[in-house]
Amino acid sequence: MPNRRRTKSYVIDTNVLIHDPTAIFKFEEHKVVIPMTVLEELDKLKTGKSGVSVECRQAIRNIDSILGEATPEEISEGVAIPCALKNCGTLSILMDKTVQQSNMLPNDLNDNKIINSLIFLQQQSFKTQIVLVTKDINMRLKARGCGIDAEDYHNDQLVTDVESLTKGFHDFENSFWDNINKVETIQETGRTIHKIARSELASEIFINQYIMDEQGFVGRITQVNEDMVTIWDRSADNLLQQEAWGLTPRDKYQAVALDLLLDPDIHLVNLSGSAGSGKTILALAAAIEMTVAQNRYKRIIATRSVRDLDEDIGFLPGTEAEKMEPWLGAITDNLEALHMEDENTHSSIDYILQKVPMQFKSLNYIRGRSFQRSLIIIDESQNLTPHQMKTIITRAGSGSKVVCLGNLAQIDTPYLNPTNSGLTYLNERFKGFEYGGSIELQGVPRSILAEYAETHL
Repeated sequence: MPNRRRTKSYVIDTNVLIHDPTAIFKFEEHKVVIPMTVLEELDKLKTGKSGVSVECRQAIRNIDSILGEATPEEISEGVAIPCALKNCGTLSILMDKTVQQSNMLPNDLNDNKIINSLIFLQQQSFKTQIVLVTKDINMRLKARGCGIDAEDYHNDQLVTDVESLTKGFHDFENSFWDNINKVETIQETGRTIHKIARSELASEIFINQYIMDEQGFVGRITQVNEDMVTIWDRSADNLLQQEAWGLTPRDKYQAVALDLLLDPDIHLVNLSGSAGSGKTILALAAAIEMTVAQNRYKRIIATRSVRDLDEDIGFLPGTEAEKMEPWLGAITDNLEALHMEDENTHSSIDYILQKVPMQFKSLNYIRGRSFQRSLIIIDESQNLTPHQMKTIITRAGSGSKVVCLGNLAQIDTPYLNPTNSGLTYLNERFKGFEYGGSIELQGVPRSILAEYAETHL
């Protein structure tokens, strides 16, 4: 007889639905169970304009779209979840069980109520494997201690090791051409193209990655197919001499990042790297250059993800821009750095802020909008969930460009880590996107002190 997959009952915790409101659709043919305590927590958190409230409301709407007009008996038994599979899973609501003899934990905490309910459910269904899905490590530990299987939510986790993420470039020792047996070089109008057999490059390669070597060669991969790789010779000297609003790159990594930022055909740029590597100042200089000098975009929208930002912004005085200003100090700090050689730095910054159509936006104000011909800078994007990242990226309208900045070593959002961060998700999903590029900046050019602190503290 064929070995059939055992059907499981996955019990979803509140933090999973906040992390990904569409999680209930991600368990294929298995049963999905929502405890009544989770619905109560969603109900308490749904009010307000914070990011958590928005995710709660969407999760509630998704649950309602499945349960619809089902009877209490059908909801308890399980309502079919719409899917493309032949055998779809079901969604049911688990009522809290208060049978005293099944309680292993005190019922004073919601987490304990859920675990006690699962213990009761497991006792009633010996043939069904009950699995608690939660992003709360401590809750997973308590559940396992009570004999309940528990795991993290991995559906939007595309990698298990961030070291496997593309850096956006391949650095070769000595000369890159020493490894190539045959190359066809073509002179086109204003540029040089090299065509190399795909088999010559053993490592994983994607479009808009860069090839570098110690001899000074820099090329950008512009086409990849089964047989051939096309490399655009970018000339290291030219890249290092390019300028954006008076800023020139300090090394070849900043140079290729600026190359992507200034390219009108690249609509998404993902810049990662340690603190002080130059992410924000490169993005800001390129944004001002393309908006003011080249008139390519009609405005710059700067936003960032900060823990507690959504809740705190409502209590700060002033307009939205005034409320956002304390949180976007990195932007104004880098504006100051761009004009520190001016005779009057503060006057220059005031002039730029008046002349440049720059808007500071809360992430919540971006939801539901569409920005045309805008350059959108998302700072601290490592603190976004994959679902939030998708929500923001899809706001980019015609003629817009999105620049995501982040450092996976500085995640300060609960339940996020480097492998399931929205920045990692973006890097992995767009690594073959024809109109996107990703660069991991190297070193800490901010100062000698900052570089030493980055490596020794």
